[in-house]
Amino acid sequence: MKLYYDLHIHSCLSPCGDNEMTPYNLVNMAKIFGYDIIALTDHNSCLNCESAIRIGEKTGITVVPGMELCTSEEIHCVCLFPDVKRAMEFSDYVRTLMPPIKNKEHIFGEQLIMDCEDGILGKEEILLTTAADISIDYLPDTVESYGGVCFPAHINRSSYSIISALGDFSEYLRVGAFELTPDADEKEYLQRYKGTQGKIILRSSDAHYLENMREPEFTVNLPENSAEALIAYLKGDI
Repeated sequence: MKLYYDLHIHSCLSPCGDNEMTPYNLVNMAKIFGYDIIALTDHNSCLNCESAIRIGEKTGITVVPGMELCTSEEIHCVCLFPDVKRAMEFSDYVRTLMPPIKNKEHIFGEQLIMDCEDGILGKEEILLTTAADISIDYLPDTVESYGGVCFPAHINRSSYSIISALGDFSEYLRVGAFELTPDADEKEYLQRYKGTQGKIILRSSDAHYLENMREPEFTVNLPENSAEALIAYLKGDI
């Protein structure tokens, strides 16, 4: 089935995310737009994924638990998981890899942990935008050990991308997909970087504000609308 997707969305847990970007608001906005499947991918944490999944179940939209992890090379990678249990186990692991730098709310904003009804459950005190102590070389296998899949985010950007950090997209990096921003010229990257050859090209909003969310444009073909099917597709198993 053809499904409209956005696999890179931030909530108010991300320090650069707007406080109006609650799980309730972003899932319902995705439903209004007409998305079939989305992923919540806050920086270095999955703490708002459970609430978003529950809201998705009520509204009829599949929410995949995920994270935008910042590697030790300062490369952003989207990590997706089949269920919230394994996502939270990975989230707990990533927290042990991060420097204990306290968030400065007056600079970076609050990092809000929310329930299903816009209630504040707490705040993450550790700054979530710092780099975790894990290399991109080891990340795919590590994410897979938690049942998930990962791919480099917004590779065409001038910062926090695999190309800006390393100058290349290695053909030896064991990932089955990569992300471009919606406005990027995919032919340019396919021609210039061997590592992009034969991989699934994804386009998502990387929305940090409700107004950053886009009308549905890009689709994936899956046998069913589920996180498990999406991950199998990105791994090349279906």
